[in-house]
Amino acid sequence: MSAPAIHPSAIVEDGAEIGDGCRIGPYCHVGRKVVLGAACELVSHAVVAGDTRIGARTRIYPFASIGHPPQDLKYRGEASTLRIGADCLIREGVTMNPGTEGGGLETVVGDHCTFLANSHVGHDSHVGNGVIFSNNVMLAGHCSVGDYAILGGGAAVIQFARVGAHAFIGGLSALENDCIPYGMVLGNRAILSGLNIIGLQRRGFPREDIHTLRRAYRLLFAPEGTLMERVEDVATEFDAHPLVREVLDFIRVGGKRSICTPREASTSVGAA
Repeated sequence: MSAPAIHPSAIVEDGAEIGDGCRIGPYCHVGRKVVLGAACELVSHAVVAGDTRIGARTRIYPFASIGHPPQDLKYRGEASTLRIGADCLIREGVTMNPGTEGGGLETVVGDHCTFLANSHVGHDSHVGNGVIFSNNVMLAGHCSVGDYAILGGGAAVIQFARVGAHAFIGGLSALENDCIPYGMVLGNRAILSGLNIIGLQRRGFPREDIHTLRRAYRLLFAPEGTLMERVEDVATEFDAHPLVREVLDFIRVGGKRSICTPREASTSVGAA
């Protein structure tokens, strides 16, 4: 691996750790506590600050602001961190903030994630692997996003909300409740509109698994009984199926937000 290539106009503060093969372009600024893994690239005019660690081969485009203090009025300067995984793509104007004392002092982003222009990862949020944020996605503080979820352009996720693995949040949606794994939500305020069938197919899930999820979904969001009663009904019939069990565990664990449901269960349970 070759030595780092740092443009003369870039500022790399003493103490920063720059991995082999990194490329730091014109007018970038790298803070003293930053760690860049091997072969990272800051294209130009990018700023990485604070106690921020970035995995190998991640690429950051102009005017991204990574690791600056949280946008939280309760923040009082406490030491906190931002961790970004390997092989991520961070496009123009993206902002990511470290954690706060009220949220565990750490923001975490997984590997192989894509953040398109002007998207935001709020303080104390946890983003899984293979996640895609389209342009202008707004993820508030204290959120969690599961592996391979996709958030469409302009989507907004309220603080403390959870987005399950392989879920799809439609463009311009405003999500104020939790989205189940493999679910698809649309609208302002967002409602559950079915399963992310296209996403499941693209990820190579077997047809039988998709059909089983569909059957479980129809029962889970049927009009009869309460949601937790239906959870137990689904568990009785489908608990041996790992994908269904993942959805049920997500609902059982719960969080600070309610579960996003169809607006009219009687007409929406078959949506896909």
